[in-house]
Amino acid sequence: MEKVKSEHLSKFSFFGLIVTLGIVYGDIGTSPLYVMKAIIGANAHINADYIIGAVSCIIWTLTLQTTVKYVLITLRADNHGEGGILALYALVRKSKKKWLYVIAIIGASTLIADGIITPSITVVSAIEGLKGINSDTPVVPISILIISLLFIIQQFGTKVIGKSFGPLMVIWFTMLGVLGASQIVHFLPILKAFNPYYAVHLLATYPSWFLILGAVFLCTTGAEALYSDLGHCGIKNIRVSWIFVKTALILNYLGQGAWILTHLDSLTETTNPFYAIMPESFLIFGVIMATVAAIIASQALISGSFTIFSEAMSLNFWPRQRIKYPTEVKGQLYIPFVNWFLYAFCVVMVLFFQTSSNMEAAYGLSITITMLMTTLLLASYLKAKFKLALVIPFIAFFLTLEFLFLLSNMFKFMHGGWVTVLMAGAIFAVMFDWYNARIIKNKYVQFLKISSFYKIISDLSADTTIPKYSTNLVYLSKANLQTEVEGKIIYSMINKQPKRADNYWILHIDHVDDPTTLEYTFEKLIPDTLYRVNIRLGFQVQPLINVYFRQIIDELVQNKEFDLTSNYPSLRKNNIPGDFRFIIIHRVYNQNQGFAFRERMTMNFYRLIRHLGIPDTKAYGLDTSNVSVESVPLVIRTDHKYKIKRIQEA
Repeated sequence: MEKVKSEHLSKFSFFGLIVTLGIVYGDIGTSPLYVMKAIIGANAHINADYIIGAVSCIIWTLTLQTTVKYVLITLRADNHGEGGILALYALVRKSKKKWLYVIAIIGASTLIADGIITPSITVVSAIEGLKGINSDTPVVPISILIISLLFIIQQFGTKVIGKSFGPLMVIWFTMLGVLGASQIVHFLPILKAFNPYYAVHLLATYPSWFLILGAVFLCTTGAEALYSDLGHCGIKNIRVSWIFVKTALILNYLGQGAWILTHLDSLTETTNPFYAIMPESFLIFGVIMATVAAIIASQALISGSFTIFSEAMSLNFWPRQRIKYPTEVKGQLYIPFVNWFLYAFCVVMVLFFQTSSNMEAAYGLSITITMLMTTLLLASYLKAKFKLALVIPFIAFFLTLEFLFLLSNMFKFMHGGWVTVLMAGAIFAVMFDWYNARIIKNKYVQFLKISSFYKIISDLSADTTIPKYSTNLVYLSKANLQTEVEGKIIYSMINKQPKRADNYWILHIDHVDDPTTLEYTFEKLIPDTLYRVNIRLGFQVQPLINVYFRQIIDELVQNKEFDLTSNYPSLRKNNIPGDFRFIIIHRVYNQNQGFAFRERMTMNFYRLIRHLGIPDTKAYGLDTSNVSVESVPLVIRTDHKYKIKRIQEA
């Protein structure tokens, strides 16, 4: 789905409500396709107490987990209007608890793993409805075809079809509510499910409560999307539209429950109450709408994955990837590596599990971990806002609830849950190592007082005996302080082939917690010779450094703070702009440089996963024709065990 960060969408309005339905509720809105089917499969003996209790569990899970935790509480933890687990981490990462980054990457990894299986289970569940018309329908090939088309069109953007998502989801939820209501009248006792007693009684009396709870949890798997899409839709649009969505969902679950209890004798292992409550003449339209809803849900998860990976790159959790913008819609992006990575695994999921029933065994385990991690980060956030006496009961309740869901889903591990856990584990390993390897690299950076080199830089710039390297020489620096610069930059500028230039630039990229920040500061360190530019980027802003730096130069020229004209007499005479050349210092790791065992392990893995990303030149959008990359050792040892000894020749 189009991720559009703009005022007219996030502002509360009728238009905003419609768009919100198309962006936010795809995942949770398609859960009626398989939840009641999973509940039937969780217990061999189906009776009124069981179904009423199961529907009661669904109603109160949607109320407590989705409505209270996410809609009422978590949506308030916004990072300048943005939501999601990484946005929440950006809010709390400055706290003294340095280990919070582990919580964040566990949550992000499991959310991505859940996003891999969501398109598979929703599309397969929808296409399985065709078996009610023709039992020989080739579900797997049709599902793979739809998934393939969905991922292929990502590179072209979804602006055109995305406009129809909202109205289509209005039809979808209306259909859910009407179909459900039409069945409730046939078994009114199903309304007892609103009483939480029946949910508690079910879990207390049935030995297979953990299997039941694992099936029930599928009804709330899309709750995390409510929070992730906060920035695209706005809190009021989400809260108001949720009233309509929750009503439609509950009516449908009640209707499916009522149908089951009036058809106990005809239930089979393949019975799907979602399609069974449809009149036969309505079935084709129902399957079409289910397929459309599945595509919208899948699109939302794909776009959400692009956003998560983009934020992870800015927060230094993932190697830089090539990011494209297929349309002019602000906020819509396309990451080729992520797209084809998701596509490959979605196809593998369909081929491996074959049916939605098999996928239900794998689905839900990873997202329970995401919800637990969100609760832990939320605890850190709320502790800074409210008294502990208010925070502790809230956090304790939801940690207990989500731990029970996790425990119930752990029984799925050997039945397919291991697949998503394995994927989440692999993603976590990359994120964890990438983050820690960068910390290790930064630990060995030597920073020097740049003022100590003002005179030699001025003399170097004026020394005509040295061939001019460039009119403007730009170094990308990691020094946060205005007064410092890396020793490697000074070495490159002065010692390693002295580089004479008319103007030297120290360019620093500062990633900040405000997600949409895009601003800069400018300082003249040596008048007409040395300048420092500090670009501040929010974690949702793409680091198009070449573009931003050009904008900065244009503004400085316009304000008469910098003369862009070339200093070559022939070019200056004709007002030709001076050239620019960028230098990036690449620090090379060598395991023989005396690292500790843990650092060696981290850096060796880092050396492997570095190939997943793209070079800094491409990541920063720099023109490779005017960029030089200089490789230097990360550490130069001077305390070697063996020392060479000088001797006198005979």
